[in-house]
Amino acid sequence: MTSPGDTLVAVHATADSLQGSGAHGGEAGGNVFGELLHHLEDGNALETPFGHISLPQFVPVQIGGLSIDMSITKHVAFLWIAAAIVLVVVTVAVRRNARRDVPTGLGNLVETLAVFIRDQIVLPNLGTRGIAYMPYFLTTFFFILTANLLGLIPYGASATGNVSVTAGLAAVAFVMIQAGAIRAQGLGHYLAHLTGGVHWALWPIMIPIEILSLFTKPFALCIRLFANMTAGHVVILSLIGLIFIFRSYLIAVAPVVFSLGIYLLELFVVVLQAYIFTVLTAMFMGLGMQSEGHEERTHDSDHPHHQ
Repeated sequence: MTSPGDTLVAVHATADSLQGSGAHGGEAGGNVFGELLHHLEDGNALETPFGHISLPQFVPVQIGGLSIDMSITKHVAFLWIAAAIVLVVVTVAVRRNARRDVPTGLGNLVETLAVFIRDQIVLPNLGTRGIAYMPYFLTTFFFILTANLLGLIPYGASATGNVSVTAGLAAVAFVMIQAGAIRAQGLGHYLAHLTGGVHWALWPIMIPIEILSLFTKPFALCIRLFANMTAGHVVILSLIGLIFIFRSYLIAVAPVVFSLGIYLLELFVVVLQAYIFTVLTAMFMGLGMQSEGHEERTHDSDHPHHQ
C-alpha cells in the first residue's frame, strides 16, 4: 500500500521528469502542471502556434516609495482584444439592424441579449430610471462575456481569472452604484443615509459600519468573478493530475472524460458569471436608489387620495 509520502514523492518525480524548455518571463513552461494553468497565469509574452510573442516592457515609474510597472502583460493584451471584439461586433450588429426591419443573424443575437438585459435586469431593479444606465450595463455584460470566452480558446488567457482585473471591474461598479444613489437621492440625503437614521450619539459606530458596507458589495463582485473563473481551470488541473499521480492508462480515461465535462460546463459558467456580475450591480444600484422611492410611497400612504 502506497503511503501519502510516497505519493508526493512520485508527483514531484513525475513533474521533474516532464520538465520542458523552462519558464521565460514568468510564463508557465517548467512542467506539464504549469502548462495546464497557462490560461490563468499572467506573463510578458503571448502564446501562439508559432512561438511566443514578447510584449512591450517599460521601466517602472517611481512615485515616492511606490513603484508602478506600466508594462504590457498577457492579461492586459487580452483585455484590449476583448474590448476590440465587443466594439466590432456591436458596431456591425447595429449597422445591420439599421438596414433591416427584422434583425437576423448576429444583429438578432445582440438585440436579443440587449432586450433581455433591459427587461429582465435593469427595469426590475432600477425602474425606468435605469434606462439612462443601459450603456454601462450592456458594456459590462458583453465585455465580461467576451473576456471569459477568450479564456477557453487555445492559446487564450482568462483575464477575468486575474483578481486585479476583477477588482478594476468592481471599482467601476462601485463608482456607478454610488453615482446612481447620489443622483437619485441627492448628495445631502445620501450622506444622511450613512447615519442609519439612529440617534447622533450612535453615529461614531453607525457611520463606519455604513461606509464599510459600501465596499463589501463591490468586493463580493470582485471575488465572485475571480473565484468562479479560476475554479474550472483548477478542477481540470486536479483531474488531469490524477493521471500522473497514478501513472496508469486505465485511470487516464476517467479524468479525461470528466475534464471534458468540466470544460463544457465552463461554457455555461462564462455566460452565467457575466449575467451574475451585471444583475448584482443592478441590484446594488437599485438598493441605493430605493430610499427616495420608499419616502415617496410613505408620503402617499400618509396622504391618501379620496374619491
